Amino acid sequence: MTPTASAPATAPVRRRRDADIPRFALYGEPAKPGDELLHIETVASRSRRYHWEIDAHVHQGLYQILWLARGWAEVGLDEWRARVQGPVAVVVPPGVVHGFRFEPEADGRVLTLSPRFLVEGEFENIGRAFRDLFSAPNMLHFSPDDAEAQRLHVQLSELSAEFALPGAAEAPVLRWLARAVVWRLARASEQGLREGGESRAHQALFTRFLLLVEQHFLEHWPIGRYASRLGLSTQRLNRIVRAERGCSALELVHDRLTREACRRLIYVAAPATSLALELGFEDPAYFSRFFRRRTGASPQQWRRAHTGQAERS
Repeated sequence: MTPTASAPATAPVRRRRDADIPRFALYGEPAKPGDELLHIETVASRSRRYHWEIDAHVHQGLYQILWLARGWAEVGLDEWRARVQGPVAVVVPPGVVHGFRFEPEADGRVLTLSPRFLVEGEFENIGRAFRDLFSAPNMLHFSPDDAEAQRLHVQLSELSAEFALPGAAEAPVLRWLARAVVWRLARASEQGLREGGESRAHQALFTRFLLLVEQHFLEHWPIGRYASRLGLSTQRLNRIVRAERGCSALELVHDRLTREACRRLIYVAAPATSLALELGFEDPAYFSRFFRRRTGASPQQWRRAHTGQAERS
């Protein structure tokens, strides 16, 4: 059975409200700028220490794959929430706020890595698969009897075993196995899209557009600038986005901006006027009107409804 990407549904994952979102290398361990990392561990090895709850946090410059083979987990990705049942792969790009609550003794692994381990050298196709897989946070669901899910589980188990060996960090085997996992997940994701009837060529352009949006949405680029960077007309970019998402390119950019605003209102204890400036709005009143049009509530009302906190002035 082909894996499917799902939009998270609402489920309770504990949120941070009174402090900035913590940044870690591995959960609970301070990030060290410039460090390169390739690390794998079982779900139990870390989450058991925290009573099976990993609070909301973020990784800068690190990519993460949660492979849940058996058991359930409540997953938070930015402002999205979902309860998932293994086997499932959760893809977490850098900068995405994420948290988990696991069923006790859930079986799975967490792979964390720097992009250098996947895109260096002659592995051009791996680099492309890496970019496609991590273009946005995602969840890939598999059926329990899926042979592809079983192969992924075996590869991740082999990667764990290799990681535990003395001197493994200097050996190329870790990189080979990590690349194999990323390649397999990217292929599964692409297969799911293709079998859904979506064009590979359009999907590739759409993925490039999503990557540009992630890089520049806070700069409020006009749609024509995105189209120019992709070598497209504005009309063609809009046709591609409508085919993939059922909305215009501008609507997608505004959706990303709204999601970021919602995320910061939940996780960052700063007044909405300050967040407006961080989100690229020079006029806080315009931000408030934009946010109300998108959500039906003012930033202050939305924050109170989702965190129970009064707006700080």
